[in-house]
Amino acid sequence: QEQLVESGGGLVQPGGSLRLSCAAFGFTINSYYLSWVRQTPGKGPEWVSAINTGGGRTKYADSVKGRFTISRDNAKNMMYLQMNNLKPEDTALYFCARLTKAGLDFPESYEYDLLGQGTQVTVSS
Repeated sequence: QEQLVESGGGLVQPGGSLRLSCAAFGFTINSYYLSWVRQTPGKGPEWVSAINTGGGRTKYADSVKGRFTISRDNAKNMMYLQMNNLKPEDTALYFCARLTKAGLDFPESYEYDLLGQGTQVTVSS
């Protein structure tokens, strides 16, 4: 069974850091573009970042650019999101997702065929 499992969320003070991990099971990630998506109650999902198959190309939402870093380790079948200088508005449930198509240029057209269960990130003093 194909599955994505996130971990690493938690409660952190503004300005702090967290590293999210996404483990893939039942398939190998090296053929897929991957993404992080977040959602807060009452709002639709917000795309955060995406990465190509080899990890050499990445893309970020303007709201996280310069603070978040996406990476992947295909040998370990893992993806990561390093989040620095966290802000209260980063509070959300964070999901890792598998894109159906290659390409990073148009986040508004991303389509996903597999999402994890999410990990909660809360930024509060």
